[in-house]
Amino acid sequence: MIKIAIAFGVLVTATLLMKKPGMSYRQSVLKTLYPAIMWSSKAAGKKQILTNKNNAAAVVSFYSLVAKDINGNEFKFSDLKGKKVLIVNTASNCGFTGQYEALESLSKQYGHKLVVIGIPSNDFKEQEAAANADIASFCKKNYGVSFPLMEKSIVIKGQGQNEVHKWLSDMSINGWCNQEPAWNFCKYLVNENGELTHYFPMTVDPMAAEVTRAIEAQ
Repeated sequence: MIKIAIAFGVLVTATLLMKKPGMSYRQSVLKTLYPAIMWSSKAAGKKQILTNKNNAAAVVSFYSLVAKDINGNEFKFSDLKGKKVLIVNTASNCGFTGQYEALESLSKQYGHKLVVIGIPSNDFKEQEAAANADIASFCKKNYGVSFPLMEKSIVIKGQGQNEVHKWLSDMSINGWCNQEPAWNFCKYLVNENGELTHYFPMTVDPMAAEVTRAIEAQ
């Protein structure tokens, strides 16, 4: 019993020391553990990548989509013509939340040819319960996020699914992909012509070679 008590005390102390400004204890712990989470899931993630092998064309134009950004303003996807687009469903209380940092790095490194778009969602274990304004503040303060964020919405299939993820996860619309997000931080890459080319699961880091190669491909 004494050993258990000591171990518990060490765990509590470590948790307190890990708390970061602007984050809850849970968020602080998850950020600290993020590298270990990604390392342990790296191999499985590569096997779950989907690609548009047959160069299937979209039935409905990607550029016809319109959404609301996190401030409630209209966001027209037609403004993205000529650039690749990486769309990611996000959450602030997830083991993969640390990917915000990598997504920001990706956005800065490839900003001349890529637009990263984050779409917050509370679909998975209610890991994004915050309001839009609080989500925006959290992302900016803790990860320096400067890429566009849309308003919080439903990303999984069913009633209420946002129009963007409906396009991304319905092959009768996008031409080939039926894969909905399996968890927070799944990524869809759309090329310069508005064609969906890749699906990357949450276990693939945004800066992984598989992602950067796809972005750099002509």
